Amino acid sequence: MIGGGASGMMAAIFSAKNGDSVTVFEKNPKIGRKLYITGKGRCNLTNNCNIQTVIANTPTNGRFLYSALNRFSPSDTMRFFEDNGLPLKTERGNRVFPVSDKASDVVDTLFKAAKKHHCEIINRTVTELIAKEGHITGLSAGNKIYEFDKIIVACGGKSYPLTGSTGDGYAFAASMGHTITPLYPSLVPLETVEKIDPLADKLLLKNISVSVYDTIKGNKRIFNDFGELQLMRYGVTGAVILSASSHMREMVEGRYKLELDLKPALTEEKLDARLIRQIEADKGKSYEYMLRSLMPSGLINMFIEMTDISSNRNCSEITRAERKKIILYLKHFILTVKGYRPVSEAIITSGGVDVREIDPKTMESKLIKGLYFAGEVIDVDAYTGGFNLQAAFSTGVLAGEG
Repeated sequence: MIGGGASGMMAAIFSAKNGDSVTVFEKNPKIGRKLYITGKGRCNLTNNCNIQTVIANTPTNGRFLYSALNRFSPSDTMRFFEDNGLPLKTERGNRVFPVSDKASDVVDTLFKAAKKHHCEIINRTVTELIAKEGHITGLSAGNKIYEFDKIIVACGGKSYPLTGSTGDGYAFAASMGHTITPLYPSLVPLETVEKIDPLADKLLLKNISVSVYDTIKGNKRIFNDFGELQLMRYGVTGAVILSASSHMREMVEGRYKLELDLKPALTEEKLDARLIRQIEADKGKSYEYMLRSLMPSGLINMFIEMTDISSNRNCSEITRAERKKIILYLKHFILTVKGYRPVSEAIITSGGVDVREIDPKTMESKLIKGLYFAGEVIDVDAYTGGFNLQAAFSTGVLAGEG
């Protein structure tokens, strides 16, 4: 087993439960280092939903997971952790967390289960896979050759490299003749062309609607969701933005436009009525003063620039045409995507070992006998909400049993 993360540990445990002698190679001093930072340190370990929902929330090769999810579903994941002494709870969006809100408890549960089933963990960096006549025979680690008749590559992608996810798995797969599909950061913050006002840095906008339009495809809307967005000095982040980023391919500056509806609960007619009431209430006050009742103060300077109405303008002098402009930008606040933030800031990596070269019923390579893959190294990625960890657990179990 190469990698002591979510998929690797689950593979080790289920392989050992089948009676196999299992060795886990983990380059970090401790297993599960990336798990410690998932869910903001709370670890959203799965989603309390059915198999079809997981597949629907996996835009990249979701159908490939069908066999893995049928073998080990979200309910199986929840049962596994609870049977191993970790109480769970389900929160908004069916996200599942440990009751303790500690990701470390998830890691400890995996570690104890692995030790219970006599898995050996070696803290060494694997440098090479060894195969002969189309069959895996071993690996090299720490200037030593280890002989194995089966190896599972489960060492993650390239996101969060400080946790050990440095893309080694792609190199191992490629050395065995596997195709690696183009790698992109996914579930990643976005940089914008528009400069974010320093007053808006880290400003959290709740309950807003976000749509993404692809200008190369005739301004086709490719994504829409509702939730939280956070403005940053470089652009935008937040759960809804991370999900939106997974729909953006072949990134080019200016290709994608973000349209924010700051008042999704109000129609334009109701918003106009409210605006009229606000103008009456703030009669004699400035346009800038009036905006304080409509949005967070950090957004005001950007909004004034967008609407091109003087900040000192007496709000009672605002014309009907200007009122329509205000409504337009409240419902269609446009930001232009400049590009992704670095892959080191991405939650996962999109791309990886081509699924056409992996048997979906066992996770075994179709090219090299005895070579298996699990987790993020495979070209499968999903939205936020516990779906990616579920894919890691499911493919890990299938590879381990395979």
